[in-house]
Amino acid sequence: MRQRRLALCGAGMIAGAHALAAQAVGMQVVAVASRRAERARTAASQIGARAVTYGDLPAGADVVIVATPPACHASDALELLPTGVGVLVEKPFARTLADADLLVSAAHDAGQRLAYGENLAHAPVVVAMLRQTRRMTGVTHLDVRALQSLPTWGDFTTDGWGGGVLYDLGPHPLALAVLLGRAAGAGDVVAVSAQVRGGATHATDEYAEVTLRFAQGLTGRVVASWQHPGAPVWDAQVASADAVIRGEILPTAELSVNGDDVALTPQRSRLSPEVSALDALGFVEQLRAFSDDLGERRRPFMDAEFGRLILEIICAAYASDREGNVEVPLPFAGSRHSTPLEIWRGQR
Repeated sequence: MRQRRLALCGAGMIAGAHALAAQAVGMQVVAVASRRAERARTAASQIGARAVTYGDLPAGADVVIVATPPACHASDALELLPTGVGVLVEKPFARTLADADLLVSAAHDAGQRLAYGENLAHAPVVVAMLRQTRRMTGVTHLDVRALQSLPTWGDFTTDGWGGGVLYDLGPHPLALAVLLGRAAGAGDVVAVSAQVRGGATHATDEYAEVTLRFAQGLTGRVVASWQHPGAPVWDAQVASADAVIRGEILPTAELSVNGDDVALTPQRSRLSPEVSALDALGFVEQLRAFSDDLGERRRPFMDAEFGRLILEIICAAYASDREGNVEVPLPFAGSRHSTPLEIWRGQR
């Protein structure tokens, strides 16, 4: 099969992660586009690609990573899908549910050539944890956390981004909780409640604690925080009456069952330390899996509907906190044209 070519729609840190992952799976990065031409030129020169404008994309690529600000995700992907390329849209999936609806519809019309960029779904520790969870019966406890410090770069705490920690960091632990709940046989999330706290130096949220109620009665707890000092801590725990599974994603990938370590997929020795770190977070396998899905014309594991589901949960959580931690059912019945931040504030 011919080597697939990749283009980056966006030239920030996450686009750079995808570029390194592409090299690990044998994809050639052929083009980089950015809002700022100089940034595109700098990024392109570092990876042996050419700088292009957004209008030039897909610029000869077979796959395009949409890693622009969330407000641009829908319009960028909708421009690219009719060209016949595969499109991977980074999280947050969209800025509003109306935009997410457009992406789901467009993905269907394009033969499911759109993937949602939830790299953790492909991380070795997560894959192993899901496998162990499927073997359990009677799961009674589900807890997932993503704790780190407040970002000192980017636009994450501005109104234009669309939301704070729950919207930007929250998609990772929420996705993991949904996948673990399904693996435990609990079905889909049917209702959400949440408590969300704002930051002292900006008008967005820094801490969110979300309760997910699954169709079969299991409840799961998800915490996303930008108020954690020191190194990031991302972990998950699933328990039943006779088993406890604990997975750690950051700072190191580890998995245990009833206190006994479970061996993970060995790291590929040929990878550099930088790429090995991305491999552990699922970036490498994510691209490999999407490339295979495109070749076999399969629906991606992380598809547009999953991306919309996570955004539905986020919007419901913000609405729950606004109403005093009430339970909000899914599908979300509130505004589909408001950003999560506007829903939290009761605007529009």
